[in-house]
Amino acid sequence: MPLKKACIFDLDGVIVDTVPAHFVSWKTITDELNIDFTEEDNEQLKGVSRVESMNRILEIGGVSLPEDQIAELITKKNDRYVSIISKMTREDILPGVMDALALLKENNIAAAIGSSSKNATRILEAIGLTKEFDVIVDGNHIKNSKPDPEVFLQAAEKLGLDAKLCTVVEDASAGVEAAKKGGMHCIGIGEKDILGEADVVIPSMKEFTLLLLTHS
Repeated sequence: MPLKKACIFDLDGVIVDTVPAHFVSWKTITDELNIDFTEEDNEQLKGVSRVESMNRILEIGGVSLPEDQIAELITKKNDRYVSIISKMTREDILPGVMDALALLKENNIAAAIGSSSKNATRILEAIGLTKEFDVIVDGNHIKNSKPDPEVFLQAAEKLGLDAKLCTVVEDASAGVEAAKKGGMHCIGIGEKDILGEADVVIPSMKEFTLLLLTHS
């Protein structure tokens, strides 16, 4: 039976919670640069590429560095991050995710990953979910990070579906903006005051139902 629609999931904050890992990793860098970096600052980096994240952190601290040093610090941050996420297990999958994936499979709805993270595959392998997704598009496959819609449009193209038949599940404002720019229905995971541009917002994946999808 041909697929008639799809659900494209962001990874960080939707499938697993990598925010603490990102915070610890960036803190290693900001402490070295004597930049006051808070958890609130870290929240603003959701869905943003590591290069853009580094630039925003330097802005916070009012620090200017040569490009070669910036590249070195980004690599250092990523090495620390990878060491943390490599230890993830199925216990790190967020509540409601497995039920949602089972629901999609039962109803012949494709499941895809659309993530700006270049470590998406590594995380999925660690938590044992790689085979649960029909398509995986991450930061290694795109030129433009969210809020550009490239990652979601590429996922839809690989699935052979029109963007209008795809629903994006996102927890970051940049991701919601990307979904809407791509002409896709969007479910926000989190708070309405942050994800107001989403078509519907639910507190967590535990509230996910087929009725939230477009063309259900």
